[in-house]
Amino acid sequence: MPRSPIDVNPLILPMSSTKKKTIGLLAGSGRFPIVLAESARAQGHSVFCIAVKGMADPKLEQLCDDYCPLSLLRIGKGIRLMKKAGVHSVVMAGKIDKKVLFRKFFLLRNIPDTRTLAALWRFYRAGKRKQDDTLLLNVIAEFEKDGLFFESALDYCPELLVKHGFLTKRRPSASQWRDINFGWEMAKEMGRLDIGQTVIVNDTAVIAVEAIEGTDATIVRAGQLCRRGGFTVVKVAKPQQDMRFDVPTIGEKTLQTMYNSGGRVLAIESDMTIMLDRGDVTKMADKLGIAIVSLKEDELQLRMVS
Repeated sequence: MPRSPIDVNPLILPMSSTKKKTIGLLAGSGRFPIVLAESARAQGHSVFCIAVKGMADPKLEQLCDDYCPLSLLRIGKGIRLMKKAGVHSVVMAGKIDKKVLFRKFFLLRNIPDTRTLAALWRFYRAGKRKQDDTLLLNVIAEFEKDGLFFESALDYCPELLVKHGFLTKRRPSASQWRDINFGWEMAKEMGRLDIGQTVIVNDTAVIAVEAIEGTDATIVRAGQLCRRGGFTVVKVAKPQQDMRFDVPTIGEKTLQTMYNSGGRVLAIESDMTIMLDRGDVTKMADKLGIAIVSLKEDELQLRMVS
């Protein structure tokens, strides 16, 4: 039975979202796909969800008009299902965990369909590297061959992007500003190389750099390496950031992991970072004594004191 969309004020809808349509949602892990589905349906759109098995939250089944869990390596079937559902616009939301690609017998446990096999063959034959942008852009290219074009999920929930300024009562100290400046430069370089978005710094020394493990695991590793705590987490967009996927995202889990591991400052990039459940996040940060600051790159070297 079709579900009724949530009532919203049509005057506040993004201009790009006012035309009602069926949106294809390619959902990874985390709360972002849930928030996206709720927002899109609130605007009167239908949502057809392809949920990546083992990653996407099962709650999505209740929030989408149609729902299909699918293996990561069934690109051909995903394309066929979306076309059958009348999808033309696709959005990607949630984390796609690349660690699964390196598990034993991954291909045997997740048999690829012929479309995926062909794409993998072209990928390896071209000698491409397994970097986030390269992998996801190849997936997008496969969908576009069949007239399914990817948009930014933020077109439907732009309010999730963090604005500029201090988000918490606590502010960084002078030494922590030095760590922010240093960490920002390092994080941007790691992003340019398409390695990761997060660098963790203490006393102008890099403690940990995010790679395939993700932000939370990087923070945990930093806590193991920097037992005294007090480190700064810097998470930024890549210089070449494609807003259709892999946009930096933080939430309550990020803060709890920081607190448990000894992190005390979180610096993020304004208008380029998603914050889920913002009110709860800032309230939690104040309770835990964590400073969150949202910055623009061009102001960093000028801001050395709180």
